[in-house]
Amino acid sequence: MKKIIILILVLCKGQLLLAQQEAMYTQYMFNMLAVNPAYAGSRGVLSATAMYRNQWVGVEGAPRTGSVSFDMATRNKKVGLGIQAFNDRIGIVKTTGFYASYAYRINFNEQGSSLAIGLQGGLSNYKADLTKVDLIDGGDPAFMQNINAIMPSFGAGVFYNTPKFYAGFSVPNLVKSYLRKDQYLYSTEVTAQKYLHLFLMAGYVFDLNESLKLKPSFLVKAVRGAPIEADVNVNFWIKEIVGIGASYRTGDAIAGLLELQLSNQFRLGYAYDHSISNLVKYNQGTHEIMLRFEFGWDKGQVISPRFF
Repeated sequence: MKKIIILILVLCKGQLLLAQQEAMYTQYMFNMLAVNPAYAGSRGVLSATAMYRNQWVGVEGAPRTGSVSFDMATRNKKVGLGIQAFNDRIGIVKTTGFYASYAYRINFNEQGSSLAIGLQGGLSNYKADLTKVDLIDGGDPAFMQNINAIMPSFGAGVFYNTPKFYAGFSVPNLVKSYLRKDQYLYSTEVTAQKYLHLFLMAGYVFDLNESLKLKPSFLVKAVRGAPIEADVNVNFWIKEIVGIGASYRTGDAIAGLLELQLSNQFRLGYAYDHSISNLVKYNQGTHEIMLRFEFGWDKGQVISPRFF
């Protein structure tokens, strides 16, 4: 809890916060709309996905993140549309938002090779209940007023995929938003603001035999003032029904992943993160669950399972 309080104090007082600010998911590879708007409609059908992440179990005020998204392709498969809503809590800070995505897809052949260019726009509401902080030394003016900011968002990305390979690059938010400005007698000091994040991702599916497939993938994240972070993942798919994998997030955690393709249209996913940083002493891990349902254009249409 001490580390959480220190993080919040740094955010709200004195210095600029330069760190990872976007919500994080271990199972991002199964819902890349959260990191790249060009992914919208890439699966070719209307897809609904819900995710919930309970981070650092046992730590009071630890992050809790939930999101719901829908994306679809138009009948000619050239345009993808998506919407997503999210709620992210950490201590006294709460962020809720809504984004809409548009992707234009260039299809190269009938085998499913395509390149998409995507745009994303939306709003998020950032709230920090600073007056609820129990200070050692009272009377600090930085904690006498809560923060309630509406932040616009505009992002872009590119996404290339074939039936077995994908690669993408995105900047989910190009708008520099100010969370707080402190007014002084002769100047205004920006004490907290949100910077753009860069995401680079790729993955491939190898056919080991008729019943077993191997899918390695990675996601690299960069933001000004923070170390570059990478997620490296390996997933095995058994008979295209059960997916078992592991993930390593540099300097932060290792994770186990389990995916179940319960039907042609319904998928259930679970991930458990184990901290490898100093926080391992204070928490019992992180749990994340994903639910996805895919609808066909026509009644009775069978959807082949997809690996990304």
